[in-house]
Amino acid sequence: MSVSAVSHQQEIQPAALVTDSPKGCSEGVRLITQWVVGTVLAFLMGSWLVWWAINLQRQFSADEIKGACQRVMPETVQRCMDTVIIQRGVARR
Repeated sequence: MSVSAVSHQQEIQPAALVTDSPKGCSEGVRLITQWVVGTVLAFLMGSWLVWWAINLQRQFSADEIKGACQRVMPETVQRCMDTVIIQRGVARR
């Protein structure tokens, strides 16, 4: 080989060893963060679903009461609904 051919070659250095402690610590923190975020999201979604179910149940109850009052006392539906709701303690407006 000539000197000019050797001058264009690069020397490959071995990769430096990385210590495990900073990397291990950051992975542990990342894992805990993922668990916390997942738990908070699951709690928020569950809370929203419970709120939605309660709201939906109240709406169905109010519609059922209104339908029954419409059949029984069509001239005073609102008064009938208020009386039944107060007696049952079901739906709040």
